[in-house]
Amino acid sequence: MDRAALGPLLAAALWGGMYVVSKWGFSVVPPLTLGFFRVALGGVVLYAVVHFSNEESVERADYRQFAVLGLWVAATIATQFLGTELTNASQGSLLTILTPVFTVGLGAAVLGERVGARKAIGVGIAVVGTILVVAGQYDLARMVTGAGTAGGAGVLLLVVASVCWAGYTVWGVPVVRQYSGLTAATYSCLAAIPMLAPLAAVELYLEQPPIAELFAPRALLVVLYLGLAATAAAWVLWYRGLETLAAGTVAVFFFAQPVVGAALGAVFLGETIGPWFAVGGAVMAAGVWVVSTSRA
Repeated sequence: MDRAALGPLLAAALWGGMYVVSKWGFSVVPPLTLGFFRVALGGVVLYAVVHFSNEESVERADYRQFAVLGLWVAATIATQFLGTELTNASQGSLLTILTPVFTVGLGAAVLGERVGARKAIGVGIAVVGTILVVAGQYDLARMVTGAGTAGGAGVLLLVVASVCWAGYTVWGVPVVRQYSGLTAATYSCLAAIPMLAPLAAVELYLEQPPIAELFAPRALLVVLYLGLAATAAAWVLWYRGLETLAAGTVAVFFFAQPVVGAALGAVFLGETIGPWFAVGGAVMAAGVWVVSTSRA
């Protein structure tokens, strides 16, 4: 496996617990507000890193590109968090597998990336493995249909979130290749802050949650994880992979997210891991290996 693939793989691992952490945080912080806090903290931390690492400054002519990436970020966060609140963590993990599929398609359509037979087969294998992992943990039919939840709208929002993150990945490729993964992640994150701020303000006005809850220890821990690990660190690692690898190749590492999420659920939440976890994880890993070692 190419060393460049380790960054996206670690990013997927950091995102593995994101849906569980988010659901835990929604009890004290509304979803759009939590998304704003996440991006604001991540943006501040990333900007500090860029400032002290003497990264190349952004040309004024390229501000528009970062604004477009910021729009993809804001749309991803808003639909992802709202969708997760309306569904559950397992549905969020399952629908994650749509992101690589959308990214491979957009990479071919927008960037002209070639999707060879080996890569297509690898993506298919990874999809099957991920479904086996999640199906072994949950009632797959209820997860897909949203039965027993506010389901249909939540599932639709999560699908939209997958499309938006695919857009962020694909449209970020030329920016990453011109600057760096760190610079691209930083300025796209900063651009998303003013886009999410009014959504969070309206949500706070309508719901009026107790101010004390927004700064309770649980809320602070959730924001720290989402802002530092799932945003600042993970986004840089993700874009680092795009510096040298095709968008479709990087995207396949998203399949590791629900596997890691299930494992973390077993360790920290006492959830049971059945035999399909091992089988599905092995199949998923095989698919990722096939894609990461393909030349097209």
